[in-house]
Amino acid sequence: MRPAHLRAGPPVVLVAHGSRDPRAAEATRALARAVADTWPGRAVLPSWLDHTDPGPAEVLRGLAAAGHSRAVLVPLLLTAAYHRKVDIPAAVAAAGADIEARVTDVLGPAGAGVDGGLLDGLRRRLAEATGDEPGGLDAVVLAAAGTRDPAARASVGRVAAAFGAGLGVPCRVSYASAAPPEVGGAVARLRAAGARRVAVAAYFLAPGRFHDGVRAAARSAGAVAVAEPLTDLPELADLVRRRVVAA
Repeated sequence: MRPAHLRAGPPVVLVAHGSRDPRAAEATRALARAVADTWPGRAVLPSWLDHTDPGPAEVLRGLAAAGHSRAVLVPLLLTAAYHRKVDIPAAVAAAGADIEARVTDVLGPAGAGVDGGLLDGLRRRLAEATGDEPGGLDAVVLAAAGTRDPAARASVGRVAAAFGAGLGVPCRVSYASAAPPEVGGAVARLRAAGARRVAVAAYFLAPGRFHDGVRAAARSAGAVAVAEPLTDLPELADLVRRRVVAA
């Protein structure tokens, strides 16, 4: 009979971008624990593309050495830009041929639609920041990390449109890097157009320099609240599981 750890299904390897900020790595570990807690017997392992060890290739090689022939990699990314297209396939190739690694879709939109669980997580964080259900807001800014990839930016736009429609208020996109507009300008323009209560939803998986900058700039521009990153919310853990099952 095969050992129990080989009968539970292929291990799940979460692949985060990585950051020099230790809070980001802890958020990834917390998400791995949250996924594992709802999936008894399934190994769920964190990894990082940069700044934090181990990398995904190292994790895959370790799994192969332990007798696993397959694994599922989940990119902890909200857009399918450079890291999904280049860095993660390179890591899989570097792991070698002893293990088959299937890569899931990113956690952001995988097609035209936007996952309802992702929207629920954003709404939960926004409600926590405003102290109640965000029904008293006039407008929302969805703050994302930023990318030069136009298709990835379009996916952020789809999330903003769906999120705003669910809240019943305008929702505008802003970026912390790589593309305009920045969050302070987005908040200021909404306020100049007559929106008195503008809050910022954080389209981030983990805390770090970008989210810190978004918080400071949004507050300076007059935002009434800035949401925390999604981190290890139940909605995010469930989305990870569904990505694995779909793969």
